[in-house]
Amino acid sequence: MSDYPSIVLEQAVNQMASLPGVGRRTALRLVLHLLRQSDTEVEAFSNAFTRLKKDVVYCRECHNISDTEICPICGSARRDHATICVVENVQDVMSIENTGQYNGVYHVLGGVISPMEGIGPKDIEIDSLIERLTKGEVDEIILALPTTMEGDTTNFYIYRRIQNAGIDLRISQIARGVAVGNQLEYTDEITLGRSIVNRTDFKLN
Repeated sequence: MSDYPSIVLEQAVNQMASLPGVGRRTALRLVLHLLRQSDTEVEAFSNAFTRLKKDVVYCRECHNISDTEICPICGSARRDHATICVVENVQDVMSIENTGQYNGVYHVLGGVISPMEGIGPKDIEIDSLIERLTKGEVDEIILALPTTMEGDTTNFYIYRRIQNAGIDLRISQIARGVAVGNQLEYTDEITLGRSIVNRTDFKLN
């Protein structure tokens, strides 16, 4: 027998609880909150997520999320297009933008190399990064990947791909003010901003 007085309520709780970091108690509280709202408010809530899935696309250049084919960052004439910051995911773009310390453009890999999880170089946006670099319009790439084994492996792979392609540019990495093992999205803005400003040349250990 279900713990809920309504099958519809239970289904709504199950869907809400499927979100990352949302337990069943929190899911129930959120669903009951929505139940108390007006039809107009609930419809607006629902429509926002329907539009999110239908209308949001990935930028053709950097793979950041966008409402248009080219995202506002890549499309801005005020950004330094000769500098590309390589990040793992969209959240990292938002974190770095919040620091106000970076004025270049980005390249979102959509993950990092992780053999344990079956994620290889072909599963993330490395080929498109190398393609961008071969155009000869980039002076520097900043490797801003997580300070984890997977992040370091991805850094090494990208470095090797650039070297093997004979692309001449500066390869730097964020300063290790970001603690080892940390994800960028959980790093405070001051520390992350300093790590961008105080970046160092990438070196193989």
